[in-house]
Amino acid sequence: MSPLLPLIEIKDLCKQFPGTLALNHFNLTLQNGEIVGLLGPNGAGKTTAMHTLLGILTPTSGEVSVLGMSPFKERHVIAQNINFSSAYVQLPTNLTVMENLKTFARLYAVPNAKNKISDLLELFEISYLTKRLTGALSSGEKTRLNLCKCLLNDPQLLLLDEPTASLDPEIADTVRKILKKFNQEKNIGILYTSHNMPEIEQLCDRIVFIHQGRVLAEGTPKEVIQKFSTQNLEQVFIKIVRGEYQ
Repeated sequence: MSPLLPLIEIKDLCKQFPGTLALNHFNLTLQNGEIVGLLGPNGAGKTTAMHTLLGILTPTSGEVSVLGMSPFKERHVIAQNINFSSAYVQLPTNLTVMENLKTFARLYAVPNAKNKISDLLELFEISYLTKRLTGALSSGEKTRLNLCKCLLNDPQLLLLDEPTASLDPEIADTVRKILKKFNQEKNIGILYTSHNMPEIEQLCDRIVFIHQGRVLAEGTPKEVIQKFSTQNLEQVFIKIVRGEYQ
């Protein structure tokens, strides 16, 4: 992939489900080393956009490029260089923590996998769980395991769907610091969804607010706050959900 190309480029994307236009002429770009927050209420189209980028859903119309390639025609190539984590997607529950990570390490052809796994488990403070069945973990432990998995292959691009939703404040703060560190040191691009607006203000270089499948606002957190004449992003979110905008 040329370094001049965006990691993500979505142009005029529409996705129609029976009775619902989930994405309505949706546009998004994300560059190397950028953290972009994709924000909106439940049902706004965030998950549809994520699944389209992963090649799980095909668009009704529009153009989608990930790492300069089509996620529908070159999904297997893209998959080696990106990763995904969601608070709502579980790894196989009948495998232990170590078995899950070893399996994914093989799928991603991770070099020196044993050390890589050990380092990530230590980083996310779950080394003591290696022999535990994944299905027996707490929701917060499962979240941290999923985050270990998504960093195994040193991805160029991370798609993170509410990655701290099930974490207590202290662990969530640790996770944010880890993600920021990887972003800065390895120039990873991150597309990040969350309903935690202070978290978004802390992490994101730029945000895109969507509602009913269309973009309502885009810019730095400060620019969007100013556009809606509010004091913070939480107030912007409330205005959007209540329809209190022009």
